Amino acid sequence: MGQAAGPDGPSEPTGNFAVKKRHPLRDRLEYVLFRLFVCLIDILPWRVCVRLSELLAFVFTHVLPGKLTRYHVARENLRTAFGDGLSERDVERLIRGMWTHLFRLVTEIVQLPRKLRLENSADVVVFHRRDELVRALCSGRPVIMLAGHFGNWEMANMAFGVYGFRMGVVARDFDNPHLHRWFQRWREQTGSRLISKRGGGAEMAELLERHGAIGLLGDQDAGSRGLFVPFFGKDASTFKSIALLAKQYNAVLCVSFARRLRDDFRRRRWVRYEIGCMDFIDTAQYESADAIRQMTQRYTRALEDVVRRAPEQYFWVHRRWKSRPADRRQRAQRAA
Repeated sequence: MGQAAGPDGPSEPTGNFAVKKRHPLRDRLEYVLFRLFVCLIDILPWRVCVRLSELLAFVFTHVLPGKLTRYHVARENLRTAFGDGLSERDVERLIRGMWTHLFRLVTEIVQLPRKLRLENSADVVVFHRRDELVRALCSGRPVIMLAGHFGNWEMANMAFGVYGFRMGVVARDFDNPHLHRWFQRWREQTGSRLISKRGGGAEMAELLERHGAIGLLGDQDAGSRGLFVPFFGKDASTFKSIALLAKQYNAVLCVSFARRLRDDFRRRRWVRYEIGCMDFIDTAQYESADAIRQMTQRYTRALEDVVRRAPEQYFWVHRRWKSRPADRRQRAQRAA
């Protein structure tokens, strides 16, 4: 459903961006290799893709250096989230499961256009809190579909488009223009509209003013300027701009997810997902001076509840607790 609200959604100012000049020949070579990879994955059977993902996950967990695979970052994040409740074997199992999930996610994105159609959608998708979600999308109010790097966030966007609910997908532009155009076509094939994170504020505002829907991710570290709210019991810097945007346009904030369900190789020909919303936040109900913090804390708690349903499907290699409240105080002291 786009990429992060940090690098890919509404974000706080971060200064000037340095644009690195790219060589056109390198961009074309990368694109050719990428298309060859896509063609290979697209012809492989589902079971082969699953086994290949498991093999690559084993390599990333047990063979490659931990510095290359950010093993220690993932381990530290899991310890922060679950404390001593996890043994070392559990930590290793979850990290290996995370890599299996991420490699499977890549193969599923490639195969999804020919696997998910309206006529077979009931075999691929089951809904969580479907009626509430449909009421929100049909309410006539703007809707912000907020998700995290959990499950197959790209699949959720395509599924909503298949059912006729088009939205603006907020995502970061790829540095390679050929790859960017490929992913733009992929994301827009069911009627959605890709909105660039960089300079896309006007498009988001225009869509919300027309009571449309936008989809973005909001679970990355927001830096020292973020709002610190609990995530797994420890303060994490979170983008307050999501709550500000929702409040400004009186939008319904839906904390959504797309969770891969257990494989059934005997009865099914492809993967099955549970798609839905963990929480519905009506911004009209928040009028206090602390409304932005309350909404930010509530959607962060809902994202945490999503991750707890299948922690191996979460992107643990991102440094979610990188920024600390002390960083803000030190920055203010230096400025003074």
